Amino acid sequence: MDLRHLKYFVVLAEELHFTRAALRIGIAQPPLTFQIKALETELGVRLFDRQPGRVTLTEPGKVYLEEARAILEHVKKATLRCQLSAQGMVGRLRVGFTESASFREEVTTALHRYRSLYPQVEMSLEESRTGPLMDSLRQGRIDVAFVRPPIGDDDEIRFVLMSTEPMVVVVPKGHRLDGRRTVRLEDLRDELFVLYSRTTRSGLPEMVLSACEDKGFSPKVVQYAPQISSTINLVASGLGISIVPSCMRGSRADDVRYISVNGSRMVASLGLAHRANGLSPVVQNLIDLVPGDATTIR
Repeated sequence: MDLRHLKYFVVLAEELHFTRAALRIGIAQPPLTFQIKALETELGVRLFDRQPGRVTLTEPGKVYLEEARAILEHVKKATLRCQLSAQGMVGRLRVGFTESASFREEVTTALHRYRSLYPQVEMSLEESRTGPLMDSLRQGRIDVAFVRPPIGDDDEIRFVLMSTEPMVVVVPKGHRLDGRRTVRLEDLRDELFVLYSRTTRSGLPEMVLSACEDKGFSPKVVQYAPQISSTINLVASGLGISIVPSCMRGSRADDVRYISVNGSRMVASLGLAHRANGLSPVVQNLIDLVPGDATTIR
């Protein structure tokens, strides 16, 4: 059935006059009469009683009018939703982020702006480590991820660098380094380390271990913790020291000390990772809010 038939029927049912209905639709009266007869033939039901100078709806016509209006309204809504989807105004966005990323203003600002601009998009958040987040991204369980390199080689992933910040040493209050403003990485050779989980060769733990090895020693890791915040909590308890992004300086500030690192190129980079191809408008809109150039990870 042609939707045009439904539209013509509804207009005629509202006007109850073929000439006025034809003028409202913008066609001549004979084609309208032909289309209505064709609809009645298809349905096998008489929709209108036609008397000289008078047109009325039959009882089946009244029932059909209610359903026809509902169908046309649904088509209208479907069309609008389709158009909004093409603009990324509706849909679902699955965002992953590392714990430390949530401490960065660039991330919270991007998410806040996205929520303000696209309030009808359902946004779900998942916090995890870089490695698991990248697995979820590659397998399509999330759409984007705010993560910290290194994240591995992948021609199918793009990474938008958002910011960099120095790494700092965190020690418990009263530690021998308490009071120092700077420290060399090699001065930590004999220290016990607490690091956040290292399940894959990706993220900040790998960078810390590699930086120490470049200085000629392997850190003595006594404990891995699930997140950076729990790492700092363990440092505060005296279990060991750690190296964390500078954005964590506000965490447990009364119980630990943060010390700048001299002579090290360790920086914590932060960016948005996403698949290179097949991006929906919903995902593209978030990418467009993040400053930087997308590149292939190497």
